Amino acid sequence: MTRALLVVDVQNDFTEGGALGVVGGAEVARKVSGLLAKEGDTYDVIVASRDWHDSDSDNGGHFATGEPANFVTTWPVHCVAGTVGAEYHPDFATGSVDVHVFKGQGKPSYSAFEGSTEDGLTLAEVLERNEVTDVDVVGIATDYCVRASALDALTAGLKVRILTGFVAGVAADSSAVALRELEHAGAALS
Repeated sequence: MTRALLVVDVQNDFTEGGALGVVGGAEVARKVSGLLAKEGDTYDVIVASRDWHDSDSDNGGHFATGEPANFVTTWPVHCVAGTVGAEYHPDFATGSVDVHVFKGQGKPSYSAFEGSTEDGLTLAEVLERNEVTDVDVVGIATDYCVRASALDALTAGLKVRILTGFVAGVAADSSAVALRELEHAGAALS
């Protein structure tokens, strides 16, 4: 068994005060850092993803332009590459992160599996090269990017565990629905 930790989108724009701030986001940043300090060496590879949207486009319709965001398929501008909003939250200690995955980049993207490293490797390729069989998933937002990333990990045949104390969602109801969906799909909730 080879284990990975996938830290999803612990970024300034997804935490309190950000363009799409989630209540509890900063706490997730602190908790994930604590997890890495205490148990980071139990993981064979640690991956962090982040939205990294283009500044010069609507990113395939992902950004609302001309009309208000509907918060389902269109969103306010967020996590634009190279901006403070796209940076990891300052309480997320990234020193032990082995691989950084960038997603979005001109198109709507929720799952970390839709992203790639600076070298152009997909998350699936990174996990395969490291012979990963098991993935623990933490991060933001439970009901969007955590959900999509975990579902794609399951589809890839990985054993997935959601560390429920290390996630924060947009809304309590949709986060609960997402966790039930993930459990039904085969993820363990811990």
